[in-house]
Amino acid sequence: MNALVLHDSQYGDTEPIAQAIANALGEFGEARALRLDPAQPLELQGVDLFILGCPTRVWRPTPAIQSFFEEVSSEALRGLAGACFDTRFRLPRFMTGSAAKVMAGKLRAKGVSLLAEPESFFVKGTEGPLRDGELERASTWAHQIVDEVEASRPASP
Repeated sequence: MNALVLHDSQYGDTEPIAQAIANALGEFGEARALRLDPAQPLELQGVDLFILGCPTRVWRPTPAIQSFFEEVSSEALRGLAGACFDTRFRLPRFMTGSAAKVMAGKLRAKGVSLLAEPESFFVKGTEGPLRDGELERASTWAHQIVDEVEASRPASP
């Protein structure tokens, strides 16, 4: 497995979640967390698991992630397995919105097969910090994604 955890972060809370996910995925193959840089081209060659994350801002992904979706072609993403996460307040989703839910819809539209429902990790305030236990929860979520990858592979003869 070669996993890329692409993320954007505004106050620094999404980045440690992305790193915890990459660290957990790294137990099963190549995995790296990369902060989205619109000035740098994104190389997806060889990636088979694509995870995208960012904070929820005004019910949607950050401007950098929105630009990513405008720029990336369906051909670049088609056939990848993926998942999405966000960081947000711990309130009902209908009150805060969810960047992960928006990103999941956009990934599906570009041909990514989602392995997990969009996940939210919670912060205590606008600028953080993360709530206690969220890094561990991110690691557990990554392990669940690996379980889905394993379950979707054809059985060996």
